Amino acid sequence: MRYLNHANAEAAQSRNFDVVIVGSGASSLTAAATAADAGLSVIVLEKSELLGGTSAVSGGMLWIVDNDFAREAGMNDSRGEGRIYADAVARGRGRPELLDAALDHGVDMLRFVVAELGLKFLFLDDFPDYRQDLPGAAKGGRTIEPDLYNARADLGTLFDHIRTDGRLPFSMQEYERWGAFTRFPWQELQERKDQGYAAKGHALVSMLVAACVSRGVVFAVEARVERLTTDNGRITGIVLDDGAAFNAGTGVMLGTGGFEWDHELADSLLASRLYTKCSPPTNTGDGLKMAQRIGATIRGTREAWWAPMSVTGGLRDGQPIGTLLRFERQGPGSIMINRHGERFANESQNYNDLARALHSWDSASNQTLNTPAHVVFDQSYLKRYGILEHRAGQPLPDYLIAGDSLEELAQKIDVPAENLTATIERFNPMAERGIDEDFGRGESAYDRYWGDDDNPWPNPSLAPLQHGPYYAMEVVNGAFGTCGGVATDGNGQVLDPDHLPIPGLFAAGNVTESPYAAGYPGAGATLGPLMTMAYLAGRTMTGQSAEFSVADRAPASAAVVDA
Repeated sequence: MRYLNHANAEAAQSRNFDVVIVGSGASSLTAAATAADAGLSVIVLEKSELLGGTSAVSGGMLWIVDNDFAREAGMNDSRGEGRIYADAVARGRGRPELLDAALDHGVDMLRFVVAELGLKFLFLDDFPDYRQDLPGAAKGGRTIEPDLYNARADLGTLFDHIRTDGRLPFSMQEYERWGAFTRFPWQELQERKDQGYAAKGHALVSMLVAACVSRGVVFAVEARVERLTTDNGRITGIVLDDGAAFNAGTGVMLGTGGFEWDHELADSLLASRLYTKCSPPTNTGDGLKMAQRIGATIRGTREAWWAPMSVTGGLRDGQPIGTLLRFERQGPGSIMINRHGERFANESQNYNDLARALHSWDSASNQTLNTPAHVVFDQSYLKRYGILEHRAGQPLPDYLIAGDSLEELAQKIDVPAENLTATIERFNPMAERGIDEDFGRGESAYDRYWGDDDNPWPNPSLAPLQHGPYYAMEVVNGAFGTCGGVATDGNGQVLDPDHLPIPGLFAAGNVTESPYAAGYPGAGATLGPLMTMAYLAGRTMTGQSAEFSVADRAPASAAVVDA
């Protein structure tokens, strides 16, 4: 174990704190800052060498229904409509107690982190909810993201201990505006990085760390927590793998992330085989196992934040990770095909629902129905947009397969050539007309949001594949992380099998059961509710109500980006 700061040297020396928090993602940091803001002594123990967990390598967005930023922009929303939509997305499987807590108090959490902790956000008024076909969906106003943040200026050398995805700092709004990576102002982005700026999840975590440090929170890394300590049924602290113990006078909070990197757990608990992930390899279910050992209830472990990914050679902490496919499959001029050489879904739909099409099983032939799957595109697409970091004219990377003709490409990726040819011949006229008669690609506001407004064809999401050589990139079932685990009540308190709170134990983040069960309402539906549950845990530990008023403060503000 190694301390990163000595904001509370006396407590660190005695190892006696009011609150001990295990893990350092956005949920953990939100709970830490909430408790410390009320005057409690807090330590955050991180297993790896870097702070931030999965949150730090995420898009950093928050999905909050009826938030103040939308109100200030003159947009009408309601928690009632949000509840109808969230319940529909969750397929009726979200636990009402958690759904209500996330939806009713998301706005309180957001007010608190803005007014009290000083976090700054960007608001995109036309970022659509993912499922526009469901009742209660909004065409915009429920998603915000962290503003660009000069973390180096505020954190100094502590900034070097915060995890990053390795990319140059740009906002998701800028990504949407610029579209393909070929259009990015790379020199400007390099200058931002050199100046110490962070973006997306990296910025969110950095702002939360700064808020924690200013409130006396102690940070320790390389601190692997092995078990919880108890006294007459109450959680009293934790023990590290080296035997060192920390006492928690008020409570312990688990924020250790999911279990996706424990291959045995993932294979036995998840509803579908997980082939790759992009989270830190330290997400091995530590919090889940600790909670199980003291009799906590476990729920919803079949689910993950699913996403279609490609394995392109990227590493995180020395381990291979997947790359999320977004514009690569949503941009006009690319399609996805299955093992039969045929399209099988709307390629532009949200990643969580698209990935579920990769789970399908063909029982008659005892094999997967759609995988191996591939993104297929032509030379004109490559010239316009590139594919990931690859550009036309460069040596072909290992993850791309090329063929001068569709027949040659089909042979190389082992799909029936006649099927692939027929698929393209059917798709091209529909793309030229701007209407996908097979899967409705480009019909919804969400589809068009991620298309290309400069596309010369009628629909920003559709373009024909006409010019060889043709290319293919394999797509596999991946995830940002698991989203089931420890069951909590609406205050973030961990529950026993009788649905009673275990005294002194709280949890939030991917270590817990998601309020939205199998659903993914919109961009930020991971961090929004999880930070809300962490805020509620912090308020409960400090004896404060869930409501947070900014009546005596200046109104919360966010930069409104009109894309």
